Amino acid sequence: MFVWKNASKLQRQVRKLFQQVSSDKFKLFTRFSPDTTLISPDMTSNLPKRSPEDNPMAVIARCKKEGRPVFVAGPMVRYSKLPFRELVRHYKTDIVYTPMILAREFVRHENARISDFTTNASDRPLILQVGANNVTDLLRMCEMVHPYVDGIGLNCGCPIKEQVREGIGAALMSKKELVADMVRAVKKTYGHTLVMEVKIRVHADIAETIEFVKCVEEAGVDFITVHGRTKNTRSSVPADFGKIKAIKEIATVPIIANGDCRSLKDAYSICEYTGCDGVMAVRGVLYNPAMFAGFKDTPWGAVELFLDLASSYGLPFRLIQHHVSCMLESQTSKKLHIELNEATCFAEMLDFFDKHFTLKRSGDAGFGSAVDFPYKDVEERNLEDRKKESRQTTGRRLKL
Repeated sequence: MFVWKNASKLQRQVRKLFQQVSSDKFKLFTRFSPDTTLISPDMTSNLPKRSPEDNPMAVIARCKKEGRPVFVAGPMVRYSKLPFRELVRHYKTDIVYTPMILAREFVRHENARISDFTTNASDRPLILQVGANNVTDLLRMCEMVHPYVDGIGLNCGCPIKEQVREGIGAALMSKKELVADMVRAVKKTYGHTLVMEVKIRVHADIAETIEFVKCVEEAGVDFITVHGRTKNTRSSVPADFGKIKAIKEIATVPIIANGDCRSLKDAYSICEYTGCDGVMAVRGVLYNPAMFAGFKDTPWGAVELFLDLASSYGLPFRLIQHHVSCMLESQTSKKLHIELNEATCFAEMLDFFDKHFTLKRSGDAGFGSAVDFPYKDVEERNLEDRKKESRQTTGRRLKL
């Protein structure tokens, strides 16, 4: 059964916690009002129907008309949660993915549904990435989530050994007929109302990848995301954009390039070289959620916005800490970074920020808009400036 609720148990616990601590410290966290609602697939709601404008295919067509690539924030296990999705949309990301969610667990266990997927009315365009190895589980999952998403992405690229042993992720790259069956089943059931994407990796033999692409195209896939590494290629090895280019040249559906995109400049360079319709960034947006808006490093406003979103919507402390740690990694001293990571709770982390920076709260003038880090210590600010100059001098070069 589906039930509508105004606030999750986690939200109520967060509010109770805030009442027990300094009101000044938590002035930041005022996003929720009594009528704020989050939904999970075990709930039914009067959320607005999905807009045709948020259909990923419409987004891809719109970006093409604007003469630019579509900018996509890819799925990250644990990290592509609602607060982060809203943050990257604020910085000009066009399409955003959920983390990969295992269909088998999702359709069988209520706790998995509650913990794995939360959304709201502004969480769009949204593609939910699925880890599945059979038609039945995939269709059951689509039945549960299709009112709340704009597309389903089938993960055929995850190289994690535990997932491969279960027959999902990269294991599907050797089972093109099964992938085609899953794509065909979803499109037969939902037609154009639910976009179907497949995310793949390349094979050592590009001819095998081309055959895979043709097979899923015939099954009705709407677009394909191609990661330019094989399942055995280490992330330290540059992505093979030549193979992505070869796939784009024979494809009849839009192709999104994935791999090694760490900046807006990278995004344009990759799409210019490969001819792809867009680019997906994963680690790039994790470390700089504002990269698609043209920021070379995470702006301070993104840190303020993320703390506001994460505490308002609810995320485990360690997850919040890791997000912020990634955002600050290249911009603060090693000493400060270690101090941040030594915080053991959210209140301690806020103490860290209030000690070293001017952290504005929601409602404060200029909240969420600053670019430079507002250090309180002049020497720390000078150190950051020197680090920026060093990065500009020795910046990484994309290999195409």
